[in-house]
This record gives sequence, C-alpha cells and structure tokens, in this order.
Amino acid sequence: MTHSPLPSTVILVLENEVDPDSRYFVPEIRRHLVAAGATVQVHPYADTGGRPDALSDADAVVLSGSTAGVYETDSYPWMDDLRAVVRDLRDDRTPTLGICFGHQLINDAFGGRVEHRGLRQGIETVRFGDDPLFERVGSRVPVVHGDVVVELGAGLTPIADADYHDHVATRHREAPVWTVQYHPELTAALLPQIDTDFGWPTDPDDRDFSRVTVERTLSNFVDVAGEA
Repeated sequence: MTHSPLPSTVILVLENEVDPDSRYFVPEIRRHLVAAGATVQVHPYADTGGRPDALSDADAVVLSGSTAGVYETDSYPWMDDLRAVVRDLRDDRTPTLGICFGHQLINDAFGGRVEHRGLRQGIETVRFGDDPLFERVGSRVPVVHGDVVVELGAGLTPIADADYHDHVATRHREAPVWTVQYHPELTAALLPQIDTDFGWPTDPDDRDFSRVTVERTLSNFVDVAGEA
C-alpha cells in the first residue's frame, strides 16, 4: 500500500518593492522557503494592489521589504489595500510574516507608528525572545533600513531587541502574525548587489556571514505555518 505525500504548505509572498531594479530580495525569500519544503507563489503587490486571488489558496503569507516608506501612501495608494489585507489575515488567523517594510506596515496597519531615522546597514547583534520563529537563529543578523517602528500596533508585542532599537521583531498576542525588522533572506549571496545599491559597510565584521544563520527564520516560519 502506498501513501500520498503530505501536501506542502502554500506560502504567498507579496512583493512590495517599488523599484523593479531592486527586486532581488524576494527571489531569495522564495529560495529559502522552497528549500524548507514550502510551495511558493510570488505576487507583485506593489504593481497591483487590491486583494490577490491567490490569497484564497495560501496557507500563509510573507510581506517583503521595500525601499518605500509606510508614510508614502499618497505616492503608493496600494499601501492602504495592503493594510486592509493584513487586518484580514489577522482576523482569519492566517500565518503571516512581515519582513522590514512588511514589519513596519503590519505595525502601522494595527495602529502603530513608524518614523524615518536614516539608513542603517550592517550586521547587528540581536537579543531574541523565546519564540519558535527564532529556533536555531544566531544573534548576528543583517539589517538594511531607514525606518523604525516607534509605537507598536495593537495586539503586537516585542519578541526581539537590540542596543540600537527596542522593536526588532514583534508577534501578535492572539493571531499567528510575526514581524521582523531584519532581513532573513540576506546572506552572503546578496552582498554584490547590496554593495552596489546600498554601499554595505567595509568593516570585516559586517562582511563576515560565517556566523549568520538568519535564513533559518524562514524555515522556522514554514514549520509554524504548517502547524497552524
């Protein structure tokens, strides 16, 4: 007697990058999710807005980063659509992970506040709380962002912090919603493009990814999404 394999978790990744030339983060997100056993669909959300049809088939959702800020809704009206989507994901208890801009947008959508503080990039040391999202994730994480969450959204609680910022990651108290300011998809593979676009620091410590295991955040999300 043969048994059919268990279906993989279907994850919809919403591409929020407004600059087509900077859309190299999401392929890395997809690569790590697929390596963890997920079936991944990518939707160019910044091009379309609205409510993607693929949401109905998704077991979980990832919100990507963006070079836009959540305070630029006048320039990018799709952000209001995305706020409505993430509130629905929360209400529907759909496992959701927000990355960088996604972290900020989710907090903003739930009534939090985001401010521009200037570009910060490099490898930071983060203190992780006891959460399955951080299983086997080392404390050294890469960051590239100019904005920070200064007031948490309703229902969200901090689950990671660093010396430079208190809200490096958050989790909803009731719904399976997580957000991270750092980039779990940013490994040494992206350094050439990061160097060109953002001028990654030349300090050897910021270029040493040998102790960076941040991509495990994404495999852990696949695990928690499959259990939800």
